[in-house]
Amino acid sequence: MSDADKRFMAHALTIGARGLGSVWPNPAVGCVIEKDGRIVGRGWTQAGGAPHGEVVALAQAGAAARGATAYVTLEPCSHTGRTPPCADALIGAGIARVVVALGDPNPQVDGAGIKRLRGAGITVTTGVLEAEARVAHTGFFARISENRPMVTLKLAASLDGRIATATGESKWITGPQARRAVHVLRACHDAVMVGGGTARADDPALTVRDIGVARQPARIVWSRSLDLPLQSVLASTADEVPMWILHGEGADPHLISAWQGIGARLFAVPLGADRQLNPVAAIQALAEAGLTRVFCEGGGELAASLLDAGLVDELVAFTAGLALGAEAQPMLGPMGLKTLGNARRFELVETRAIGGDLMGRWRTVRDFSAKNRS
Repeated sequence: MSDADKRFMAHALTIGARGLGSVWPNPAVGCVIEKDGRIVGRGWTQAGGAPHGEVVALAQAGAAARGATAYVTLEPCSHTGRTPPCADALIGAGIARVVVALGDPNPQVDGAGIKRLRGAGITVTTGVLEAEARVAHTGFFARISENRPMVTLKLAASLDGRIATATGESKWITGPQARRAVHVLRACHDAVMVGGGTARADDPALTVRDIGVARQPARIVWSRSLDLPLQSVLASTADEVPMWILHGEGADPHLISAWQGIGARLFAVPLGADRQLNPVAAIQALAEAGLTRVFCEGGGELAASLLDAGLVDELVAFTAGLALGAEAQPMLGPMGLKTLGNARRFELVETRAIGGDLMGRWRTVRDFSAKNRS
């Protein structure tokens, strides 16, 4: 691949990320249209999933699209859904060459988009910045291939791995800059998720604030018995911002009716052998509801269950410069590990200072994508 191909695809990936958190269940696709070394059009999938990035870029390029090259972060769709096929839009606009980062594993596409482009005489190049595109589309691929969303687990702890004092005080372990960074992370996910203990103890809003974002992620709480306070911030705003609750199949029907009555969406989930919500079934229920990217903010029991089940794709940890001691509450609940060999390892992506705190990001690399086609 040429340096120019990599440069234009990198730009497509950057602008495609603008759709993260607002386009589910669709992928957040970026498209750049280049002609004679100059960008004549660019676009990304719009809120709600339509129009797609290719259509936005073609509209901006207009007549300049004829004979140009389109850089697309995912194979253009070839089926009619809410919108006509993007492959047909590229053909109709007179695009001469399409550069695709990687194939779409969706059975409705899965190579058909590339085949249609080539059948129309368009030169197609695949595999440009494939690894980067796979990361960008992890949530969409996971939902298509494994019937689950991507899960990002956020942890914020003291130097000794504690999230609250022995009395439960936890506001604030990290500083204001780190908390602002968390709001940015919330904004690029479809939903924000916590356990019932966190919802009861902290009475959180779980909304994105102070960064100029209008569209809010769904808010999800795990509560086996549905024993959440109806006099809470989450309950009082359930008709304003999506409020979802994962509960056990044996939850009190009166509580189910009460939460549904104030606008919450409820999901009955089977229990596991430990009599807690089965994490795999719970996460799959979220995928079936359309979610592709979920941002989990704990607490410790929920975080441990997701890690133990192998459901965490990205781990974001904020470490504050203080120590709380052994009597303070740990960052994670019990996981039953007896050997290091059984612990799940993540690949370090980055570390950086944010205000007075340190942020680290780790990732589990999985290949959900369709094989590139030459």
